Amino acid sequence: MFDNLSERLERSFKILKGEGKITEINVAETLKDVRKALLDADVNYKVAKSFTDTVKEKALGQNVLTAVKPSQLMVKIVHDELAMLMGGETADIDLSENPSVILMSGLQGSGKTTFSGKLARMLKAKRNRKPLLVACDVYRPAAIEQLKVIGGQVEVPVYSEPDSKDPVQIAQNAIKEAKAKGYDLVIVDTAGRLAIDEQMMNEIAAIKEGIHPNEILFVVDAMTGQDAVNTAKEFNDRLDFDGVVLTKLDGDTRGGAALSIRSVVNKPIKFIGTGEKMDALDQFHPARMADRILGMGDIVSLVERAQEQYDEEEARRLQKRIAKNQFDFNDFMAQIQQIKKMGNLKELASMIPGVGKAIKDLDIDDNAFKGIEAIINSMTPKERTNPEILNGSRRNRIAKGSGTNIQEVNRLLKQFDQTRKMMKMVTGNKMGKMMPRMKR
Repeated sequence: MFDNLSERLERSFKILKGEGKITEINVAETLKDVRKALLDADVNYKVAKSFTDTVKEKALGQNVLTAVKPSQLMVKIVHDELAMLMGGETADIDLSENPSVILMSGLQGSGKTTFSGKLARMLKAKRNRKPLLVACDVYRPAAIEQLKVIGGQVEVPVYSEPDSKDPVQIAQNAIKEAKAKGYDLVIVDTAGRLAIDEQMMNEIAAIKEGIHPNEILFVVDAMTGQDAVNTAKEFNDRLDFDGVVLTKLDGDTRGGAALSIRSVVNKPIKFIGTGEKMDALDQFHPARMADRILGMGDIVSLVERAQEQYDEEEARRLQKRIAKNQFDFNDFMAQIQQIKKMGNLKELASMIPGVGKAIKDLDIDDNAFKGIEAIINSMTPKERTNPEILNGSRRNRIAKGSGTNIQEVNRLLKQFDQTRKMMKMVTGNKMGKMMPRMKR
């Protein structure tokens, strides 16, 4: 997402390159290009015009410092305004009650049911909540079963009444069940339609009145562009929801919904779905998204993802093994699994400042580790523990067993050896620095 917009904005800023100062003429030319870039990204016309007018007003009031080029100053102003356009501050959800009740709303196909499972998983893991999922879609065939499958994947129970057609009563009974069994979070999945209709709106409004949720989230498919914004407005007029969830941001979307929706409905984007896996859900941070749009990466989110997979005890164990030169292919495989848990490889790489643009046309397969894993899995336990015994005949056997060739096996062994030496050197330096302190 945003690849095309990022490229267009970068071209716009080049108009100011070589200019000694910001003037009304060069700002007007730059912002004309910025406005076109926003419109091409499917941003609402009024939002795009208001945005560029604000940027122009702020840019013309700035004195350019000797150390700062006009184009750099313009990037800073546009960055700050993009962040404000998307909400400015990160918005959290209200989990103040016991049980806290979250009501999902949105059209059919927007990803409500999948998001319900993702949210349950996230709040269970990160906030130590005990969630209960509630199946209130009484119309769509297999809707209850779908939620149960998702609940099984994230290890969260699902409350349902297959014989009932009263979603209000189902939701009320689910809250009673949560109170009786000690669940402190109730996530209510509701029915959607292919288009907005009166029956759907009356039903979701009745559920709201019947359960008085702490939080109402509107789930919308980001790939629908400005239709997403229009739908959000209609739902907000009826429900006065608390926040927006944008799903499918990993798809072929121009990003206009993410940039427009806050201005149109005046409600914050709270979460974004970034893939099909149940862990592909992020809290929405406006400033970080502005960084990514302008090609600055998102190193904070990258570090947070790494920390989620970080195990202090395992890290200490690994450090000792490296110091003793005992790092083997079992440890190597464990590190690969941790990286894979962090998410989509191309998305992770794009979070590194300066890398996003370089890899935008590269096809980085999530199965990039598949060949390496196949080679390691073709080794015997003894070979994984003692890589130095891997002679020519063993390497040939591993190549045949893994469906690779001897060159790939040799390349992996060389890379492993270099990695081991580098890790030992880094660990050794750290230990060396610590020794003088310990002697004092």
